[in-house]
Amino acid sequence: MKMKKALSILAILLLFCPTLVFSQTKAKVKYRLNVGMVATETDPLYKGAIEFKKNVEARTNGEIAIGVYPNSLLGDTKDMQEQVKAGANIAVITDAARLAESVPAIGILGAPYIVEGPEEAKKLTTSALFRGWTDELADKYDYRVLSFNWYQGARHFWTNKPITVPADLKGLRIRIPGATVWQATIKAMGAEPTALGWAEVYPGIQQKVIDGTEAQHPASSGIRMYEVCKYLTKTSHFQLVTPLVCSESWFNTLPVNYQAILLEEALKAGDFATRLTVDGLAANEAEFRSKGVIITEPDVAPFRKACEAVYDQIPGYRDLKNQVNKILGK
Repeated sequence: MKMKKALSILAILLLFCPTLVFSQTKAKVKYRLNVGMVATETDPLYKGAIEFKKNVEARTNGEIAIGVYPNSLLGDTKDMQEQVKAGANIAVITDAARLAESVPAIGILGAPYIVEGPEEAKKLTTSALFRGWTDELADKYDYRVLSFNWYQGARHFWTNKPITVPADLKGLRIRIPGATVWQATIKAMGAEPTALGWAEVYPGIQQKVIDGTEAQHPASSGIRMYEVCKYLTKTSHFQLVTPLVCSESWFNTLPVNYQAILLEEALKAGDFATRLTVDGLAANEAEFRSKGVIITEPDVAPFRKACEAVYDQIPGYRDLKNQVNKILGK
């Protein structure tokens, strides 16, 4: 009877004081990290981040709380990266091309046709050469790379006219993130690179501010690119392999064992997201075709040839490409 009465009292407390349990749970949290991205909830990146959240919180008994914010809720990638650099408790899924604004050499991963897929990218990002660049990001610019293995897929052109050779891109305003190597690449292929945030791409095409974009399949699916573009041209000019980056200053506030957990789980989550991406590419294309998109696979040799100019336009890139090729055994 006493037990029954006690349970009744507890039920009443929970009904009228729902914050009781919440506040006790909240009191356990000692550190908080908010993971932001421009991707939608359907993207493997988001699902990988949820996996990261689940495992980190479990392994730290809730003392590290992870928030996950898709759809540019914490800002565009550039905005989030600036917040990270300022020491905020934010982690962003960014890219090598943007990090190259701090350490130019690392931008080689974002160069055209530098790697052929996730296996070659992983070989490069786990090399001593690459680790030297990520160490420099931490030591000089307050960027802690938790892992650099979040593969998002090859990037292709979305337009409303067929593209078969680089000359077909002439005069087209193509959206591109505002990073030097990506801008140079699109220009080398004949288009007019136009920097826009990812959230602005769909309305930008709809309102004819831009004529198209280039993107990887999961992201294209997430914003329903097929509603505003008729043609998908598979040029694979970039292989998008991205890092999860937080503030080095914030990272150093954690106990050493928690630092290790973040690094281990970020690597596992990146592998998890990569598998989802690779396994879902065929389904992405089936979805695009079902929506009326015309998918073409042109001879990429002319596109490769046009992009070679990029390695001579950006100081040091020709030598860096040779170093990368040596690591990859090319």
